Amino acid sequence: MAQIQFDAKSVEQFVGANELKEIQPLITMADQELRNGTGAGSDFIDWLNWPSDYDKEEFARIKAAAKQIQSDSKVLVVIGIGGSYLGAKMAFDFLHPSFNNELADDQRKGVKVYFAGNSMSASYINDLIRVIGDQDFSVNVISKSGTTTEPSIAFRVFKQKLIEKYGEAAAKKRIYATTDAKKGALHDEAQAAGYETFVIPDGIGGRFSVLTAVGLLPIAASGADVDQLMAGAKSAQEEYTETDLTKNAAYHYAALRRILYDKGYTTELLINWEPSLQYLSEWWKQLMGESEGKNQKGIYPSSANYSTDLHSLGQYIQEGRRDLFETVVTIDQPNTDLDVPKTADNGDGLQYLEGKTINEVNATAAQGVVLAHLDGGVPNLAIRLPKQDAFTLGHLIYFFELAVGISGYTFAINPFNQPGVEAYKTAMFALLGKPGYEEETKAFRARLNK
Repeated sequence: MAQIQFDAKSVEQFVGANELKEIQPLITMADQELRNGTGAGSDFIDWLNWPSDYDKEEFARIKAAAKQIQSDSKVLVVIGIGGSYLGAKMAFDFLHPSFNNELADDQRKGVKVYFAGNSMSASYINDLIRVIGDQDFSVNVISKSGTTTEPSIAFRVFKQKLIEKYGEAAAKKRIYATTDAKKGALHDEAQAAGYETFVIPDGIGGRFSVLTAVGLLPIAASGADVDQLMAGAKSAQEEYTETDLTKNAAYHYAALRRILYDKGYTTELLINWEPSLQYLSEWWKQLMGESEGKNQKGIYPSSANYSTDLHSLGQYIQEGRRDLFETVVTIDQPNTDLDVPKTADNGDGLQYLEGKTINEVNATAAQGVVLAHLDGGVPNLAIRLPKQDAFTLGHLIYFFELAVGISGYTFAINPFNQPGVEAYKTAMFALLGKPGYEEETKAFRARLNK
């Protein structure tokens, strides 16, 4: 039985049944390239079987480390950027109450989790230091190389704070490093200092790494159920094996995205109706954008948070350029609900909503918006989640990872590299005067001084 429901009924007026039949050979080819390891980037497809093949010994160490963090700390500072950050943040928001860090200790399952190293803002770092205050804390630094600018700066700051608070020897016991198994600056420092270390697998790229130690340690420390997270991913691995796209929801989604792209719908908006799903969209944007955006091809991934963004982006979506489509994520059984209060008068005009719950209003609004956007020429795909729990999230993560792997191969690109990312790094390092970039420094400064 499917753990999530993919619904394409609202796209039928834009995509004919014959088009699905015509794209099936392309989907079959992509499936063979992915599963046989014959496609571009095949060195980075270990995520494909990871839900069943993950390192069980390290998984046990992750859970033990999470318990240790919970026993000696009130706060865990997670330092990372991109794939070393977005997956854990997405899961934290998805699996916990909206204000989890503000709850009293006896109302919260695990430690407070804060994220750093995802920007170069001194104000953000100083604000976080003030929030931590005198609370006991630990650090999970996540970096394959250990030299990425943003997390490396943040790690220097919080390592210094640990040393100031606990002394050098005790500070080392509060640092957990997730990094390369054999090499890199962070690996070498962790080995020399004796930090407890977890591995970023060589065969899994950053944007696919949330189900590895990269995401699992902070998720477990937060009190979420990582066993159920992995079980959900395994259920998806077992479910999405059919090559026939009419029997494989992940392939169906990939196929429809490609058909819409070929018709000129080049921007996809991932839509949510719950604030706790906002970072699902942020994680998804990196997964899709970094995988597909190559060789002047690919669907541009964007997002909107409804109903909030209906008051800012709604006009454009309804009547702007017809180059976008929506994939709407909804939850059948939200974790909590609330009745619309009854009042003696009807000054706000909401008496017609009395007797309903806020979730009912939200769900009905979502249906109405889909109808309006369809009338406005916006294709709509739907992903319905049964619950907002760890099992469902694990299943959804694998659904999107598999879909983009298939979709990427239909574009005849390597979905698992990110060569364009190096361009901005080169310019940034050169202008900052990093050793080894002297020629680039001269060239970029000359361009700026023109």
